[in-house]
Amino acid sequence: MNAFARLKFFLCLLTIIMLYAGKLDAETLLDRTISLEVKSETLQKTLELISRQGEFYFSYNSNIVNSDSIVSVTAVDTKVKQVLLKLFNNSYEFSETGNYIIIKKVAAHSVTFSHTTVAKNDNYTITGFVIDDRTGRRLVNTSVYDKQRLVSTITNDSGYFSLRLNNKYPSAAITVSKQFYEDTTIIVQPGYNQQINIALIPVDTLPEITTVSPVPVNAGFTGSLGPAANIDSSRFIYTTRRIDSSLQQKTRLGEFFVSAAQRIQSLNIGKFIAEKPYQVSIIPGISTHGKLSGQVVNDVSFNLLGGYNAGVRIAELGILFNINRYNVQHAQLAGVFNITGGSVTGVQAAGIHNLVGKNVTGVQFAGINNLVKGSVQGVQASGIYNHSGGFVNGVQAAGICNYTRSGTKGVQAAGIANISDKELNGIQAAGVFNYTKKLHGLQVGLINIAGNSDGYSIGLINIVVRGYHKINISTNEVMPFNVAVKTGNNNLYSILIGGMDARPDKKLYSFGYGLGTEVGLGHFLTVNPEISCQYIYRGSWKYTNLLNKFSPQFNITLVRKVLTLTGGPVFNVYYSNQTNDVAGYKSAIAPAGYHLYDFHNSRLTGWIGWNVGVTVF
Repeated sequence: MNAFARLKFFLCLLTIIMLYAGKLDAETLLDRTISLEVKSETLQKTLELISRQGEFYFSYNSNIVNSDSIVSVTAVDTKVKQVLLKLFNNSYEFSETGNYIIIKKVAAHSVTFSHTTVAKNDNYTITGFVIDDRTGRRLVNTSVYDKQRLVSTITNDSGYFSLRLNNKYPSAAITVSKQFYEDTTIIVQPGYNQQINIALIPVDTLPEITTVSPVPVNAGFTGSLGPAANIDSSRFIYTTRRIDSSLQQKTRLGEFFVSAAQRIQSLNIGKFIAEKPYQVSIIPGISTHGKLSGQVVNDVSFNLLGGYNAGVRIAELGILFNINRYNVQHAQLAGVFNITGGSVTGVQAAGIHNLVGKNVTGVQFAGINNLVKGSVQGVQASGIYNHSGGFVNGVQAAGICNYTRSGTKGVQAAGIANISDKELNGIQAAGVFNYTKKLHGLQVGLINIAGNSDGYSIGLINIVVRGYHKINISTNEVMPFNVAVKTGNNNLYSILIGGMDARPDKKLYSFGYGLGTEVGLGHFLTVNPEISCQYIYRGSWKYTNLLNKFSPQFNITLVRKVLTLTGGPVFNVYYSNQTNDVAGYKSAIAPAGYHLYDFHNSRLTGWIGWNVGVTVF
């Protein structure tokens, strides 16, 4: 064979191999041929035999396939799909994913028209029963509604419904929905009263996936096998998967103002949301959208007393209240309260209470309290209490208390207390109490507490858990015994001071407050500039005796974090309006022999003194 002939032979052989390989690649799992004979065997065992011959896996939901059922089948060089059709009835279908054949239930709804008559006026009525496709049980609290007209009803305790529609529309379609069942939409003929029986197929909400392997080892399956509900072609903008994702239905106000029928509707048809330009409502359920108002997002909503919507895109005004399942944009105003299950972007204002299930971006005002489960970006202001479950970036202002679960970047201002649970970047100002785990900014209050701090705390008691904690015992030219408790951080710490002179004829008692900061001068040496003011008790509370001190106190560390020697000069300014001495108490505070400074005021005296002591911790 010459070279040219050999080349032709090689090319033909290569072509045949490629065509054969392509044929093999194109062959589907369902087209593979098998042979088997099974008599009175379980379906599970039969599928295992097919799996081994076909060299693929089966996967199915054990809630919809009875693997213990007894089957018999004979097949000789028969395609896998044909064998499966013999094993399963027409209510099952088969698909392929990788090396898996998926067995699923066919979502086919059963609808029976039992009686039709011509309507005698502009309205016609659709009546009937809704039943469970598997059990035949009549289904109560099932939603039956027209998406175009936003007319709805729910089935009664007998599974019966009656829906009245208007003749002005040239076509009509009603949708039937129930929680844990697949939706179905039925086209009806306008102008005719009709009786319909509708069977709904249950959705297996807790699938138990069984995999049949061609080998003893179960390789597992990573695809999604859950049976899917048939979503009809109507436009929707939300799909809710949680059984009850509506925040407003879990609140006492929501339970009170939203009827049981409306709550059932939101459970049954949560995935259908319509869009309309406006809504006018008297109370929830009595509105231009009827009982389906909770399934409609409106551009504008006006509620004479109160209203219930899916959401608002431009503005909403409620004389008493507004309730929305999802988001509100631009403006929401109510005389008493607003409840929004989603987020608010814009302005939300209520006379008493605002509740938001997600986030607020903008401004939130309430006469009593604001509660946001997510974050706040902007301003949150109320007469009593503000709460944010997330992060606040902006301003929180309340008459009593502000609380932020994640942290605050900005300002917290309250009459009583501020709590920023994780951190604060900014200012906390409260009449009594401030708390944060990490302080990067300023705290101003009677009591300030921080986990750790690189900022400043100004108050009567400032505690930084991982900060500055010192107890100083000292003596000076006025008081032979003094104790000072210093708490805060190196940047700024507060000082609570107490002192006494217990000598019988020279008694003195003092208490006061001061501030200080620590500056390092070396490994064992620091200087602590401190300023303080102490009240001096000289036997009577009728007088004012104030001893003001400034001291650049020096500290020499003897034992690190245990013992420090302190001391230094002190500049004293003493104010007193006490003119009468009390027996047993010292009359002159300024010690004899010290140079006194004249401030041209008989009640003021100054001198330079000293202070020596030890600091522990």
